[in-house]
Amino acid sequence: MSDAMTQLVADLAAEQDALDEALSPIPATRWETPSPAEGWLLRDCIAHLAEVDETAAQIAESGVYPEPSGPKGDGVRSRRQLEARALPIAELLDWWRSARRRMNDALRPLDPKQRLPWVGPPMSVRSFTTARLMECWSHGLDALAAADLPAADTDRLQHIAHLGVITREFAYRNRGLEPPDTPLRVDLVAPSGAAWNWGPNDASDRISGAAGDFCRVVTQRIHPDDTALQTQGLAAAEFLRLAQAFAGPPGSGREPAGG
Repeated sequence: MSDAMTQLVADLAAEQDALDEALSPIPATRWETPSPAEGWLLRDCIAHLAEVDETAAQIAESGVYPEPSGPKGDGVRSRRQLEARALPIAELLDWWRSARRRMNDALRPLDPKQRLPWVGPPMSVRSFTTARLMECWSHGLDALAAADLPAADTDRLQHIAHLGVITREFAYRNRGLEPPDTPLRVDLVAPSGAAWNWGPNDASDRISGAAGDFCRVVTQRIHPDDTALQTQGLAAAEFLRLAQAFAGPPGSGREPAGG
């Protein structure tokens, strides 16, 4: 495994462990609190992570996307999420811990350039792993909000920010739109204060601001208007309105705080 891949899997495990450590002490009654994800309780956020990590583990082990079986759920939550509502919290956490350990162990020895099937087009192992980190962080934001706990941004956000930038074309095509060929420059300030940037320095369309804001926008956890992100050029502003770093159909995003 490359040094970059070794660090990526380590960062994925660190993100999972940090969320687990934050949520484990809260009382069982708090797990029944609605989250910012419409129709999902706090426990549903973790059941989703457990279910998808379990699927990701199977894919990393076999290279094959498992055939769906049984009912799909209620249109908001999957069947497994609904079934997990009957689990004691200790069992729910044990399921997630087992699934994520299995997934991380399966990902660790793979070639980062190997392609794995997923919901959308096949992904490189590196992008596949980054997507799992992104999902842990973004669904973790919802879980922490439901628990009334603060979210602590770290420089692990660099992986998510990179995914947000490189999925620009996907965000357009996923909505049936033709992506612009306008060069885009993204300049972000990391939680540590480091400078992260993507795109040509002379691009006329630009996005700048805090990495945490950008990552929340591309994972549709906040409306761009509720951030301090700065844009220059119509294409930059349009991208923030359409950004979607996760696979699947176009997300509805979050409404601005002002309604």
